[in-house]
Amino acid sequence: QVQLVESGGGLVQAGGSLRLSCAASGRTFSSHAMGWFRQAPGKEREFVATIDWGGGSRDDADSVQGRFTISRDNAKSTVYLQMNSLKPEDTAVYYCARGIASGVLVATTAYRYWGQGTQVTVSS
Repeated sequence: QVQLVESGGGLVQAGGSLRLSCAASGRTFSSHAMGWFRQAPGKEREFVATIDWGGGSRDDADSVQGRFTISRDNAKSTVYLQMNSLKPEDTAVYYCARGIASGVLVATTAYRYWGQGTQVTVSS
């Protein structure tokens, strides 16, 4: 089985930065795309960013482009989300997920394994 554990969430002032980490256990981490999603209270889960198996291709949601950067370290079985210029509307529970293929994936249905999430709260 594959287990994903997010960390790095917390409370930050608007304009600040935060880096989320997702540690994976189990095999095949390096052969699959990884993604970050988020869900705010009363809202549906939405795509944030994805990275392919080798880390050479990325895609970000329009709402975070220029502010968030996804990266991965396959040797450490870890994917990161660097969040800069945070806004109050970024407040949500952030989830890490492993895709079903090696290329970049943006649909929630394209991810097989999910972490339990880490809370990010941005104050004004």
